[in-house]
Order: sequence, then structure tokens, then C-alpha cells
Amino acid sequence: ADVETVRHVDRCLSCLSCMTTCPSGVNYMHLVDHARLHIERTYRRPAGDRAMRSLLAIVLPRPWLFRLSLIGTKLIKPFAAFLPARLKAMLALAPKHLKRAGISGQAASFKAEGVRKRRVALLTGCAQRVIGPEINDATIRLLTRHGCEIVTPPAAQCCGALTHHMGREHDALAAARRTIDAWTQEIEGEGLDAIVINTSGCGTTVKDYGFMLRDDPAYAAKAAKIASLARDVTELMDEIGLNPITGAEKLTIAYHSACSMQHGQSIRRQPKSLLAAAGFEVLDIPEGHLCCGSAGTYNLLQPEIAGQLRDRKLAAIGSTGAKIVATGNIGCITQLGSGGLTVVHTVELLDWATGGEKPLAMR
Repeated sequence: ADVETVRHVDRCLSCLSCMTTCPSGVNYMHLVDHARLHIERTYRRPAGDRAMRSLLAIVLPRPWLFRLSLIGTKLIKPFAAFLPARLKAMLALAPKHLKRAGISGQAASFKAEGVRKRRVALLTGCAQRVIGPEINDATIRLLTRHGCEIVTPPAAQCCGALTHHMGREHDALAAARRTIDAWTQEIEGEGLDAIVINTSGCGTTVKDYGFMLRDDPAYAAKAAKIASLARDVTELMDEIGLNPITGAEKLTIAYHSACSMQHGQSIRRQPKSLLAAAGFEVLDIPEGHLCCGSAGTYNLLQPEIAGQLRDRKLAAIGSTGAKIVATGNIGCITQLGSGGLTVVHTVELLDWATGGEKPLAMR
């Protein structure tokens, strides 16, 4: 790989809009993933770039280390003006206050309320567990209220998405195998009806496990099975149907469809239908097919372009007049929230509407 090729590939968002647009069905996601892997194997990046990427690959998938690093940002913020652009971007996106781990960090299983209708595994994730633990809490309340028993195996936390999209395939596949092993044990035990994912970036990767591990004789079949069971939380809730609506105000909500949701998984109808069924007025955002600039680690590695995309998205949202934005991906929540908007996960609103707590960001 040469410098010019690397520059172009690095500037690709992996928003996968090309997947939706292409009339021939070319799987550009796999092409870009292959290009990134090739770059990591054949190209030696400048020292600063290597250090930044290694830092992200080490810290983000490890919740305890990520939390520790966020505590450290408070010490560095007074010196932000003297830092390189990428480190400034990291500080700008860091939350002002760290949240305590909620109910999702207290147990490895959660019983269904009433008659058990389904037994599912929930991917609790890595970065989301630190900066958005309320999302897992809302998911657990919503699913158990609707008859789902939930298991959260400790070994199934990081799906490998972040390192996979950085071309660090060894790290990504190691995380995938750990997660597959944990879920396979549940499948072979009491069984699983679905593997529920509430971060669409992770969902896109887990649904691609069959392809990622197709050449691994020990994991190919298991990976394909896991991929077939993977569901975004809105897909599962669309199948179940919402309980009678008991709470929530009748608010106007702008729905931002994450790229990994609409392009990566072709999930477009379910989140908006569920929000409407929950009593909210749901508005589409102009240029809704465009990325907000989050894109995994993109807003950290390409902060200037990511900032331009964020500002364009914020302007589009502002034109709707909505004060609340719903989306299904923690990266988008962080990116859009940095622009001053009140952004909540779709599942938080569904939980609130069916008897749960009001979303934390709206209190």
C-alpha cells in the first residue's frame, strides 16, 4: 500500500451508504475491510499514527481501562489547547461526568416478568458499558417486561467491531471467538431464541461473523449460527410487539438512523414504527442517508471531516424543529450529543413508554 491509497481508505467512513446505493449489490463492506487489513500488513504508518491507533485498540474494548482513561482526561483538559487535533477530539467527546454501572453490571441473568416467551443473550458491549450504561439497563427492563429471560455471559462483552474496522484482524477475531464461545455455551445449554444487540455498529459485525470466520474450521459453523441468531433490539421488539402504553409524554422525536442500522443491516422501518406505536410523533431528518461523522473511531482519527459531517447533520436535525433525537447507536449518541442536542437511544423511549424510567438525558 502507498501513502495516497492509505489516505483514501482512511478517509472512508465505512458508512456503507454505497451498499444501499449500488444497483449490483457489491459488498463494499468486505472490500473496505480487506483493504484495511492489507494496509495493516503491508504499510508502516508514521509513529504518531501507530501510537494513536494502538491506544484506541487497547483502551476502547476494555471497559475498566476505558473508564480509567476517561478519569485521566479531566487532568489533561486544562492543556487541551496545546494538544494535537486528534487528542483534542478525544477530549471534546469525553463525557463531563462518568456514570455508575447500572443493573446490567450486577448479574449475569435476568428473569422474564410473567410467562417466559423467549430466552435471549444480550451483548453488553465495551465502550457503551462505560459511557451509556443506561442503554443496557433500559434494554433489560424492556425485554424482561415483554417476557424475555436475558443472559449476559461475562465473556461476551466486546464483539471486535472497533478493532475489525481498524484492520487489526488478530484482535478482532480473538474477541469474536471469545464471544462466540460464550454464546455457544448458552445455545448448547438452555438454548437461545436470539442474540440481542443494542448498538448497531456491533450488530453489523456480529451478523457478519459467518463471513469473518468462514475459513476457520473450528469456528465457521458456530460463527454462522451466532450470526443467524443476531437481532437488533428493535427487530426483536417488532416481532414481540409492545405492551399497552402506560407512560411517557406525547413528544415529537426526530429519528436518526445510524449508518450501520440503515445501510449495514437494512433496518429502516422497525425503529420508527415502534416509536410511533409508543405514542411519539416521529419525524424524518433531511439527508437522513448521510453519516453524522461518528463511524466507530472515525471521529477520533479524522476529527476535521467528522466535525463537518456532524455540523451538517445537526443543521438537518435543527430544521425539523424537534428537541429530542432518537437513534440506535452509542457512537451517534456521543457524536450528536457533543453538539448540544438531547440524544437518547430508541430503547430508552420504548422502555419509558411501557412503564420504565424516563431517559436519563431528558431528566
